[in-house]
Amino acid sequence: MSSLFASGRIVDIILALTAVETMLVIMYRQRTGHGPEPVEFLLTALAGACLLLALRGALTGTGWAWIALCLLGALAAHLGYVWRGGK
Repeated sequence: MSSLFASGRIVDIILALTAVETMLVIMYRQRTGHGPEPVEFLLTALAGACLLLALRGALTGTGWAWIALCLLGALAAHLGYVWRGGK
Protein backbone atom coordinates (compact mmCIF):
# COMPACT_ATOMS: atom_id res chain seq x y z
CA MET A 1 0.00 0.00 0.00
CA SER A 2 2.81 2.43 0.80
CA SER A 3 4.23 1.93 -2.69
CA LEU A 4 0.96 3.27 -4.14
CA PHE A 5 1.58 6.53 -2.33
CA ALA A 6 5.34 6.72 -2.85
CA SER A 7 4.99 6.19 -6.60
CA GLY A 8 2.02 8.54 -6.96
CA ARG A 9 -0.10 5.73 -8.43
CA ILE A 10 -2.82 6.40 -5.87
CA VAL A 11 -3.32 9.79 -7.49
CA ASP A 12 -3.48 8.17 -10.93
CA ILE A 13 -6.27 5.90 -9.68
CA ILE A 14 -8.17 8.83 -8.17
CA LEU A 15 -7.75 10.86 -11.38
CA ALA A 16 -9.15 7.97 -13.43
CA LEU A 17 -12.14 7.68 -11.09
CA THR A 18 -12.66 11.44 -11.31
CA ALA A 19 -12.65 11.27 -15.12
CA VAL A 20 -15.24 8.48 -15.08
CA GLU A 21 -17.38 10.40 -12.59
CA THR A 22 -17.20 13.53 -14.75
CA MET A 23 -18.31 11.64 -17.86
CA LEU A 24 -21.17 9.98 -15.99
CA VAL A 25 -22.44 13.25 -14.52
CA ILE A 26 -22.36 14.97 -17.90
CA MET A 27 -24.12 12.03 -19.58
CA TYR A 28 -26.76 12.09 -16.83
CA ARG A 29 -27.27 15.82 -17.42
CA GLN A 30 -27.64 15.30 -21.19
CA ARG A 31 -30.18 12.51 -20.78
CA THR A 32 -32.31 13.91 -17.97
CA GLY A 33 -31.71 17.66 -17.94
CA HIS A 34 -31.01 17.41 -14.20
CA GLY A 35 -27.72 17.94 -12.43
CA PRO A 36 -25.00 20.57 -12.65
CA GLU A 37 -24.27 22.61 -15.75
CA PRO A 38 -21.59 20.76 -17.75
CA VAL A 39 -19.19 23.69 -18.05
CA GLU A 40 -19.36 24.47 -14.36
CA PHE A 41 -18.93 20.82 -13.47
CA LEU A 42 -15.95 20.53 -15.81
CA LEU A 43 -14.33 23.59 -14.22
CA THR A 44 -14.80 22.09 -10.77
CA ALA A 45 -13.40 18.74 -11.91
CA LEU A 46 -10.46 20.49 -13.56
CA ALA A 47 -9.66 22.36 -10.35
CA GLY A 48 -9.71 19.09 -8.44
CA ALA A 49 -7.58 17.34 -11.07
CA CYS A 50 -4.98 20.10 -10.88
CA LEU A 51 -4.87 19.78 -7.09
CA LEU A 52 -4.43 16.03 -7.47
CA LEU A 53 -1.57 16.57 -9.93
CA ALA A 54 0.08 18.92 -7.43
CA LEU A 55 -0.28 16.21 -4.78
CA ARG A 56 1.24 13.65 -7.15
CA GLY A 57 4.16 15.96 -7.75
CA ALA A 58 4.70 16.42 -4.02
CA LEU A 59 4.53 12.67 -3.38
CA THR A 60 7.04 11.86 -6.12
CA GLY A 61 9.51 14.67 -5.48
CA THR A 62 8.74 16.71 -8.57
CA GLY A 63 10.25 20.19 -8.71
CA TRP A 64 8.47 23.08 -7.07
CA ALA A 65 7.79 24.81 -10.40
CA TRP A 66 5.62 21.92 -11.63
CA ILE A 67 3.69 21.85 -8.35
CA ALA A 68 3.21 25.62 -8.49
CA LEU A 69 1.96 25.36 -12.08
CA CYS A 70 -0.60 22.73 -11.04
CA LEU A 71 -1.76 24.93 -8.17
CA LEU A 72 -2.03 27.88 -10.54
CA GLY A 73 -4.14 25.74 -12.88
CA ALA A 74 -6.44 24.86 -9.97
CA LEU A 75 -6.78 28.53 -9.10
CA ALA A 76 -7.57 29.45 -12.72
CA ALA A 77 -10.24 26.74 -12.98
CA HIS A 78 -11.77 27.80 -9.67
CA LEU A 79 -11.81 31.46 -10.69
CA GLY A 80 -13.45 30.46 -13.97
CA TYR A 81 -16.15 28.67 -12.01
CA VAL A 82 -16.71 31.68 -9.76
CA TRP A 83 -16.66 34.08 -12.74
CA ARG A 84 -19.42 32.05 -14.42
CA GLY A 85 -21.52 32.49 -11.30
CA GLY A 86 -21.02 28.99 -9.87
CA LYS A 87 -22.75 28.31 -6.61
